[in-house]
Amino acid sequence: MKTVSNIKTLQSLLKEIRKEHRIAFVPTMGTFHKGHLSLMQKAKKEYDFLLVSLFINPLQFGESEDFKRYPRDIVSDQKLAEAAGVDLFWTPLSEELFRPGFQTTIEVAEISQSWEGRSRPGHFKGVATIVAKLLQIIQPDGLYLGQKDYQQTRVIRQMMEDLHFDTALQVLPTIREEDGLAMSSRNQRLSPTERKAATVLYHALRQAEICVQKGERQARLILLEAETLIKSETQAKIDYLALCDAETLKPIKTLGQRAILLAAIKVGSVRLIDNILFST
Repeated sequence: MKTVSNIKTLQSLLKEIRKEHRIAFVPTMGTFHKGHLSLMQKAKKEYDFLLVSLFINPLQFGESEDFKRYPRDIVSDQKLAEAAGVDLFWTPLSEELFRPGFQTTIEVAEISQSWEGRSRPGHFKGVATIVAKLLQIIQPDGLYLGQKDYQQTRVIRQMMEDLHFDTALQVLPTIREEDGLAMSSRNQRLSPTERKAATVLYHALRQAEICVQKGERQARLILLEAETLIKSETQAKIDYLALCDAETLKPIKTLGQRAILLAAIKVGSVRLIDNILFST
C-alpha cells in the first residue's frame, strides 16, 4: 500500500494506474471499524484497484459539533487499510483542498433540508462539497458508501446525477455490533452505561420492523412502536423519527413499496443515527 497526501502526486499516480486498472474509491474520516473495512473489502473484490481517502472534513461540522473531539488514529487506520487490501491511501491536506480564497460550495437543495439537514444546518453542504471535490480529483470508476448514513447517500447520489459524475455508486448494508448498535466512530465516546442504553435505537427499529411484518401499514402506528420503546430508555432523547419514501425522503402516511424509517437520538452528549429499509 502506498500513502500520499499531495494532490498532484496522487493524480500523477492515478494517470498511470488508470491505463490498466478500474479504480474503486472509499472516502472516510478515519478511525476505521468493521463498517469501513467491509466497504473496502467489497470494493476490492469488484475493482482492480482500491483507493481510500482519510480526511476529517471541517465543512460538515457545525459550530456546536465535535470536529476537534472527533477521534483520530491514523497509524492504526493505515495498518487496517493495508490489511483490507487498499492499494493507495490518500490523506489530503486541508490547505490544498481549501486553498486561501476558497469560495465554492455545493448544496443539494431539496433532499438535504429535512431530518439530518434540519438538525445539522450546513452539514450536507459540507458533505456534498467535499465529495464533489474528491470525485473531481480522483475520477474513480466506483464509489462505495454505507447505508447507516442513508440521507447522506441520497444527497450524494442526487449531487452525482445532477453534476453528471461518471462514477457508479454502491451503497452497502450497515454493519452492526453483536447487540445491534450500528458501528460508528462516535460509539467510542459512549460511557459503559450509555453504550448499553444506546442499543435502544436498534431495538426500536426492529420493533417497527416486526410491526410491519405483522401487516401494519399506517406510518403513525409504526412510528409509535419505535417511539414508545425509545422513550422507555431514560438516557435516550429522540431528535427525530420519520417514516419516509426511500427516494424522496418525504414523510408518508401509509407504507408503500419502498420506505425507510430514519431515526436520530442522543445518548449523553453523543448523537446516534440509524435506519431500516422496508420493501413491501
